[in-house]
Amino acid sequence: MHERYTAIAPLYDVLSLEWPVYRAGRVAGIPLLGLSAGDVVVDVGCGTGLNFPLLREAVGPRGHVVGVDASKDMLRTARGKLGSPPPPNVHLVQHDARQLGSLAGVLLEPPIAAERPVDAILFTYALSLVTPWRQAWTAATALARPGTRIVVVDMAEPTGRGRVLAPLARLACWLGGADIAAHPWSALARECDDVTHLSARAGHLQIWAGTWPGASTD
Repeated sequence: MHERYTAIAPLYDVLSLEWPVYRAGRVAGIPLLGLSAGDVVVDVGCGTGLNFPLLREAVGPRGHVVGVDASKDMLRTARGKLGSPPPPNVHLVQHDARQLGSLAGVLLEPPIAAERPVDAILFTYALSLVTPWRQAWTAATALARPGTRIVVVDMAEPTGRGRVLAPLARLACWLGGADIAAHPWSALARECDDVTHLSARAGHLQIWAGTWPGASTD
């Protein structure tokens, strides 16, 4: 799948309809992570780093943002946005999301200390790109601990009056290689506690948040 983005990576932010459509999902979803200064957040399928400004603001200079993507070209674009020198608390990792669990030791080693567990995991328009997406979900949640906040922002067909735009939504997903019928948030709804659901753009954008189970209630 990542080969699809080799040529378009430098233009992705424009071609992806980010500002007129899809940024709304990020703006709605990232606050649901409940990030605090000093937290560690893993951005799975980070692409060109469109989430990074919001995540960096939330975790502050003492926190860490780990961006994971399979495409070296998308990561190169993301790295270019970070400036020179790049901020020391943003870490870019080229890796297949379906094997993310194997990075557990790497992600938590210096400069992210082993005693700094993952506080939040974010998927924005990422799981519907992966086949099978359940494998990527399982691999990523292997990094979670009880209490880790998880947010899935993804796509579905518009509903209600917005149904007239369904053909355009399907076309946009097809061009991007996403499966509009995947509904990957179903795993979060089934496996997490304290589930919150929002939607935007006539239901085309689905925003789901939850807490990985097992946290103490004391």
